[in-house]
Amino acid sequence: MERYDQLYRLYDEFDAATLRALQDFVDLFPPVDSRVALEHWQEVGDELDDRKAEIRGAFPDAGETFAELAARATREQAFTALDLHAKYDRGVNVLVLDVDETLRSAGGTDNEIPRETLHLLTELHEAGTPIVVCTGQTLENVKGFLIQGLGNEIVHSGDLSVVYEAGTGVFTPGHGADTKRLLYDDLDDDVRAIFDAVRSRVLSDAPEELRRGCHLQGNEFNVTMKPNFETGSDEAREVIDRALVYELDLLGDAVAAEVGDDETGTGDDESAADAPAGDWARAYYADQDPEIRGVLEREGGTPDCGPEEVPDPIRDTFERIDVAYYEADAAEIGSLELNKVVGVEAAFEVLGIDDPFAAVLGDSKSDLRVMEWVAENDAGIAAAPEHASRDVLDHVIRTDELVFDRGKAGDVLRTVFALNRLANLG
Repeated sequence: MERYDQLYRLYDEFDAATLRALQDFVDLFPPVDSRVALEHWQEVGDELDDRKAEIRGAFPDAGETFAELAARATREQAFTALDLHAKYDRGVNVLVLDVDETLRSAGGTDNEIPRETLHLLTELHEAGTPIVVCTGQTLENVKGFLIQGLGNEIVHSGDLSVVYEAGTGVFTPGHGADTKRLLYDDLDDDVRAIFDAVRSRVLSDAPEELRRGCHLQGNEFNVTMKPNFETGSDEAREVIDRALVYELDLLGDAVAAEVGDDETGTGDDESAADAPAGDWARAYYADQDPEIRGVLEREGGTPDCGPEEVPDPIRDTFERIDVAYYEADAAEIGSLELNKVVGVEAAFEVLGIDDPFAAVLGDSKSDLRVMEWVAENDAGIAAAPEHASRDVLDHVIRTDELVFDRGKAGDVLRTVFALNRLANLG
C-alpha cells in the first residue's frame, strides 16, 4: 500500500493541476519568434522546474517519477495506472493504435489527431515504446498523416510499424527486406481469384446510384466501398446500406463461379447465372452478423433461403471471407485469414517484440479481435472511445474500464505514461 499512500500524498499536498497546465504550455506551445513570448515561455519553464524540484525533495526514493506523474497525469489517471501495475506487474512495451474514431474523430477533433495526442505519442516513443498503427486505411494515406503529425524521424526510426488495410500488409521502415510485407501474397489462389473477380466488377457493374454515391477505396487487396458524402450523414448511411447488399451479391456470384462444384449447380457454364448465389451470401452473412441482417431488412433484401440451405462448398469459402459493415462509413470485403491480429503479429515479429504487453486503442469489430487476442495471451490492455461499437465497449468495461471521451485518446496515453513510470520503479 505504500505506493498508494504516496500517491494520495502527492495529489493532496501538491497542486498537480497547475503543474500539468505548466507542463502542457511548455510542451505544446514552444517559443515563437517574439522576445515577449520567449520570455514568458522561459518564465513558465522556470516555474515548472521549481515545482518539480519541490516534489523531488518531498519523495526522496521516487521523486523524479512522482514529479513527472504530477506533471502528466491527473489523480484519476495516476491511480488507474497504479491499479494496472498492481494487476499486471509490468508496463506497456508497445502501442497498437487504430486511427479513425480513435486517435482522431470526425465529430470531436475535426478529423485531425490532436496536438496533445501527437506529443504524448512522441514522448512515449522517445522513452522506448514502439508504435504499431493498425488501420483499415491504405498505406499511402497513413504514411501521409503520420509523417505530417509525428515527423520523418519517428516514422523511419525502425520502431514504428503500420498494419494497413486491416491486416493485408505491414510496413515497417528501416527493416530491409522486411520493410514491406504483403500478407495477402500468402493466400490461396482461389481466394485471391474471388477478390479479383469482385474488384473487377464492383464499380463497372454497379447501379448508377451507387456509381454516383460511392467510390472504391484504393486498397491493395480488400474491396471497400466508401460514400461520396460526409461520413456519418444520412446520405452516407443510405448509400452504404445499398452498397453492402450489392457487395454481398457480387461476392456470392464470385464464390459460386470459383467453387464451381456440381453439388451447387454452378460452374463455368450458364447454370452459374441461374444459381441463387446472391441469396446464399445474404443468408450466410446475415446469420453471422446482426448488423448485416438489419441492413438487409431495411433494404428489402432479405434472402429467399436460410443459412442452412447454403451448399457446403460455398459455405466453406464464405467461412474464409469477411464482410464488414461500418454504418454510414464503409462496406468492405476482406479475408478472414488476414485481419488486424495477423498484421499485428507480423509487425511484432519485424519489430522484434517477443514478449509484448500492448496498449490496444480502437473502436471497431476489427480492433476487438486484437483486444481479445492480447487478453487471451496476457499480452496487454485495451481502451476504447465512448462511441465505440457495443461489443468493443463491453470488452473494455469487462477488463480494465479504460473508456475515454471522443477525441481524448491522450487521456489513456497519459495513463500508459504513468503506468510505465511506476513500472520502472519496480
